[in-house]
Amino acid sequence: MANAAMRYKESLMEMLERAFSSQEEVLERAAQEIAKRLMAGGMIYTFGTGHASLLAQEIFYRAGGPVQVCPILDERLMLHVHASASSDWERRSGIALALLEKYPVKAGDVLILISNSGRNTAPVELALAAKEKGLITVALTNLTHSRAVTPRNPEGKRLFEVCDIVLDNCGVIGDAVVDAGDGRYVSPTSTAVGAALLQAISARVEELARLEGTPLPYFISSNVDGGDEHNEALIAAFREKVAIL
Repeated sequence: MANAAMRYKESLMEMLERAFSSQEEVLERAAQEIAKRLMAGGMIYTFGTGHASLLAQEIFYRAGGPVQVCPILDERLMLHVHASASSDWERRSGIALALLEKYPVKAGDVLILISNSGRNTAPVELALAAKEKGLITVALTNLTHSRAVTPRNPEGKRLFEVCDIVLDNCGVIGDAVVDAGDGRYVSPTSTAVGAALLQAISARVEELARLEGTPLPYFISSNVDGGDEHNEALIAAFREKVAIL
């Protein structure tokens, strides 16, 4: 029997294959919609709580990543200040609505919302508020898990039920996949698969825009010759839209 490390690798590779092969049309639709909006001057906003906040930052200010990205961040909803408290904050009504007002979102922008369970208040409220403002919403979630749980928010909805486009990370209930032999499971997959899906969309968005003759600005590594100069020009051009650049 393979050891735990190899079992995790096998599970992850299987999920990656399933996520890409079963969602080719969804990935293409997401890329087409995002490319269209970025070429028209729109922005991608990203949001996630807890570990999903890592994916909200995955395509932000990244070598080989699009410049027109702004993560919606709040320390209360992340892990580096008070990890366990973030679980409580994401269940509170109103926090996401107040957070959205701090960002210059507008019709024609995109909001990517990441939540493995999709059941908590903050991402659902944020998705609904963004749609009212004319943004297209993209959910990155675990449909198997989300469909197995009840909503934990006043709207009575899960994230996949309120977003325009839904991407499935093809994970299992509880996220972790390696059987520890005593009823426990360890080693989640949602971050690894989610990052792959986001980067795949980023690559296709760049390709679509280039083929349309409207290439989009992308960062390069600041640790290659000429990288600083390339990126500094982009930062200067977009800092008004993305204050944390």
